[in-house]
Amino acid sequence: MFVNPLLSEELFQHIWAFRLFRQDHLTTTGGEPVQILYPGLHNHHGGPDFSAAKIRIGNTLWMGQVELHLRTSDWFRHGHQHNQQYGRIILHVVFVHDMPADRIPGVPCLELQQYIPKLLLQRYEQLRQLAPFVPCAPHAASVPSLTWLSWKERLLAERWERKMNSFRAWLQSNHRNWEEVCYWAVAQSYGTPVNALPLLQLAQSLPHTLLMRHRHHTLQVEALVFGQAGMLDVPHIDAYALQLQDIFCHLRHKYRLCPMALHSWNWLRMRPASFPTMRLATFAALLQQTTHLFSSILEASRLEELEQLFFVQPSAYWHTHYRFGQPVPNTHRPGKQAVHGILINTVLPLLFLYGLEKNLKYYQEKALHFLQQLPAEKNSITNSWVQLGITQESAMESQALLQLKQYYCDEKRCLHCAVGVKILSGT
Repeated sequence: MFVNPLLSEELFQHIWAFRLFRQDHLTTTGGEPVQILYPGLHNHHGGPDFSAAKIRIGNTLWMGQVELHLRTSDWFRHGHQHNQQYGRIILHVVFVHDMPADRIPGVPCLELQQYIPKLLLQRYEQLRQLAPFVPCAPHAASVPSLTWLSWKERLLAERWERKMNSFRAWLQSNHRNWEEVCYWAVAQSYGTPVNALPLLQLAQSLPHTLLMRHRHHTLQVEALVFGQAGMLDVPHIDAYALQLQDIFCHLRHKYRLCPMALHSWNWLRMRPASFPTMRLATFAALLQQTTHLFSSILEASRLEELEQLFFVQPSAYWHTHYRFGQPVPNTHRPGKQAVHGILINTVLPLLFLYGLEKNLKYYQEKALHFLQQLPAEKNSITNSWVQLGITQESAMESQALLQLKQYYCDEKRCLHCAVGVKILSGT
């Protein structure tokens, strides 16, 4: 069936995310009324396109994942019928419905072709192509440095407050065990960005005290980590993997462990050094290094001490493998940039929170001092700010600009932004 040539899957996802279609009288291909209460969070990695959507179909309110395709038949063309990650879809949204309504059992289908005006497709494509990095792109560099300085400080405070709220919730749930919260937080940071949630789930399902009992035995720690991740529940022929399987089989029954599902992990669109296996191997090496990681963080008096604490290498097997049973001449292992990411996004906010909760300004000041010493992060967003003439001298500034882009620029909240207000006022 014909699909408008101006419409790409990326553009279709934009239209869904911002609800740029008529929403009255929506019905599934089976005739049930549909009400879009929330389109969901856009997933830019492997798995369904949107998560946490809130949609009423008929008389039932559903919350879950939504998958988008230009044609209904793309579901089969992409092999989703064989992928467990797509087993909990609440709605399949298509531009053109080119198959019988019941070909995908249990998944209602919504065809949007008749609800998207052709003029909108043309206009939206032009806007998308011409849209600047941020709305104030032509004027951002002309804003006085004093305005930028004070605004960056506020943005960093907002960013850290978001992180600290998660840590506070964990502290409430585990009777304020700082070591365990540190273990959870660092695990989550090792999975950033695409495997943060599964790594956190792994840590929360594998008690820190249990791992510490085995920390002097590398294979046992690795067996617990990879086994609980579900990566040893598949056939292996590799001697190392078989050894881990034997060890985990014993420990699994001894501690009554319930491994995660293997499909919880994302592998698509990432460098081999960021594969879940490499992150897990490095995390296992970190766990063996010390029994009291958070205490070591508190004791560090210099940034170099913190860097050294997290600069660990995985065991020898992972020097020549990215995945089980697939040898390579030499792997690219996490370096200083990866360590800095863990410090910036997890360790220093947690250190600051400890000082805040204990009313010890020394730890708050130390966290901020270390953040100022760390170099600014380098990624597509910070690089785009530099191209606009907005430089960053430290991680403190790059964190602020990441917060600005995500929560102000992308949401067009110019009237809530100090820079936007300054530009609009013309002063």
